[in-house]
This record gives sequence, C-alpha cells and structure tokens, in this order.
Amino acid sequence: MVSENRRGFWYGFAAFFTWGLFPLYWIALEPAGATEVLGHRIVWSVLTMAVLVAVLRLWPRIRLIVADRRRLLLITIGSVLIAVNWAVFIWGVTNGHVVETSLGYFINPLVLIFLGVAIMGERLRLVQWIAIVIATVAVVQLTFDYGRPPWVALALAFSFGTYGLMKKKADVGAVEGLAIETMILAPVALGYLVFLHADGSGTFGREGLLHALLIAGSGIVTAIPLLLFGGAATRVPMTTLGLLQYVAPIMQFVLGLVVFGEQMTPARWVGFGLVWCALTIITAESLVTRRRAVPKAVDVPVRV
Repeated sequence: MVSENRRGFWYGFAAFFTWGLFPLYWIALEPAGATEVLGHRIVWSVLTMAVLVAVLRLWPRIRLIVADRRRLLLITIGSVLIAVNWAVFIWGVTNGHVVETSLGYFINPLVLIFLGVAIMGERLRLVQWIAIVIATVAVVQLTFDYGRPPWVALALAFSFGTYGLMKKKADVGAVEGLAIETMILAPVALGYLVFLHADGSGTFGREGLLHALLIAGSGIVTAIPLLLFGGAATRVPMTTLGLLQYVAPIMQFVLGLVVFGEQMTPARWVGFGLVWCALTIITAESLVTRRRAVPKAVDVPVRV
C-alpha cells in the first residue's frame, strides 16, 4: 500500500511537472502562430486519443456517453472551454505573458470556489470568504499595475474552472472525456489548418523535419501528463493531488522570470503575494476541515 501511494505521488508529480514545462514546448514550435499550434494540438490529440481508446478498449464506453444527450451537451460545452483555455495559454506563452499564465493557474482553486457559490449554490465558510476577498484585492492591484485587468490569467482560470464544472456534471473518465472533446473540435481545427496551408501561411512541413515532428508530438505531449494524472488519482488522496497542482504554476512562474526574462515590478510582487497568501489560507483551512470531517470524495478537474 505504501509503495502504491509513493508511486501515485510520483505519477502526480510527473504530471504537474510536465504541465509546468509546457511553455518551453509551445515556444519551440515557433514560427507557428498560436492559432496554428492550437489547430495542430487538437488534430494530433484526437489521433493520439483514438489510439489510447483503442488500446484501453474504451470504444463501447465512448458510444454510451455519446448516446446520452445531456452528457454530450456538457462535453460539447467543455470542449469549447478547453479550446479557449488552450488558445489563451499558447497565446500567452508565445507573446511574453508566461508569468501571467502562471497566475491563472494559481487563482484557479479560488475560481472553483467562486463557481461553486455562483453556480452550484454552495455556501462558503468564513475563512473561504477571507481568501476570496484577498484574491479580489490582488486582481484589483494587478489591474492597476498592468494598466488593464490580468485578462490572460482570468481567462485561463475561468475557462478551466468552468471546464472542470462541466466535467464534474458530465461524470466521464479523463481519457474518454478528452477523446470526445477533441473529436468534437477536430473538424473545425482540421478545416482551419487546411485553409491555412492552402493560403500559404501554415508552417507544418515548411520549417524542417524537427519542427514537423514537434508539432505532431503535441498530441502525445497532451496525453502523457493526462495518463500520469490518471495513474496518480487511483493511488493517492485527492488532497495530495490538490497540493501537487501548485507544481505547474510555480514552474511556469520561475520559467517566466528566469528563462523568458519577464519583469516583475514591486506592485506586481504585491499582487502575486496576495494571491499566494489567499492560497495558503484556503489550503490550510481545507486540510484542517478534511481532517475533522468524515472523508469524502473530492473532484479535482484534470488539467489538459
């Protein structure tokens, strides 16, 4: 049992570590633009997921899910949301906003709490309200510093948070869900890529073999951390996964500062500090509450 827990921990760490390295991968796909990279990620992901579904023998499960109109509608909404999330993240990384993308995933747990209140009708405890207020002050602070709302971070947090809500309501496995989502998005993505190459603007096959292989590998890169996460989810408590999720934005934050040389003003440090303070409060309160209460299953949306 201990060895399984340890294995699950390292699976989870590897998943979030891989997600943390994503900025380096998307930058390596230049000179392809963000929309071209998004199109290829969808197309190559659907091919990768089709292979995974076949290997795992999940096609009967896929057919049952697709036959359920309610689930299919929720997954369709989720597919649009994850496409927005991927697009904003890739655009942010390739346009010098890596630090801001990390902020989006730092505030994501707080957005999930907000959505729970706004959509699910959940009631917040006092400490949760305090964390939300601190996070709101941080967003206002960063708005004044940036001279605009941190829309990259907010778009990432709200698109992924709402996507997680759709996943929760649809109640499908991570592999089955992503497979159906990419199937829904693939016709549009493929049509766009065909148009792009017909127009002469596409880079695939025109920037050398390595570039083509890296673009084609985007599907595998999308699937690997997902499978690692799945392996972790069955072996460790969700509270452990909840803590591990901070590995990715921490890495992205460090990459933004050290590798990409993005600047942090004193006011920006204050804003990020307030967000980290809110996260510390909400995490500590959550851990204490779980220890006191009867253990219950906790849903942690999979970052894809």
